Amino acid sequence: MSNAKHETVNDVLAAAASAGERGVWAQKRRLAAAMRLVIERLVTTEAPEDELRVAADRLERYAERLQTQPRQYITWGHPEASTAGTVGGFFDLSPFMGRANPLAPPITLWVDGDTVRGKGTFGWAYQGPPGHLHGGFVAAMFDEALGLAQSMTGHPGMTGTLTVRYRRPTPLNTELRLEANVQRVDGRKIFTEARLYAGDSLTAEAEAIFITVDLSAMQKSVRVPMGTGDA
Repeated sequence: MSNAKHETVNDVLAAAASAGERGVWAQKRRLAAAMRLVIERLVTTEAPEDELRVAADRLERYAERLQTQPRQYITWGHPEASTAGTVGGFFDLSPFMGRANPLAPPITLWVDGDTVRGKGTFGWAYQGPPGHLHGGFVAAMFDEALGLAQSMTGHPGMTGTLTVRYRRPTPLNTELRLEANVQRVDGRKIFTEARLYAGDSLTAEAEAIFITVDLSAMQKSVRVPMGTGDA
């Protein structure tokens, strides 16, 4: 992939991200960031019962208030990279890199030539082994990055297989970096590989096969709840 393509792709990514810097999306990002802080601090807090009761009461009241607001169940943009069919999508509601989704750590992914690169830091809320990242989140991070990598082929695909080799424990509260590439395309199958590092240490590797699919039937089958309440 040429440098010109690299610049074009990242320009598209930047333009898509800029949509989240204004208006409603800016406030969604702000609220999601605050919720991530609450989650991170809750899992390590030794606050007394009365303090926790006050916090829970306030959050429950706001959840009720938010339920009365209009809802959009068909995601604006793309909830994940693998089925987007493009690296230039808007992923703010992604459960893994969405800045407007409080479930997301979030990680940051970008395109560098033929490689998807990423970085992210996981706090105590993601702990598995003492002081280290839960292996399920390592696998999920690979799935998201490899999904973006295979999107560079222009074919929206879904994960067929994902194989992870854990080389050593991945530390918390340390900036991690990730590299993902497409190896080859064979018909509907897209073969990919990735590596995860903490500093200079390789902590895990992954290989995945994505299967190109027609998403139109899946999109038509989505059931949208009526009204403003939860489904």
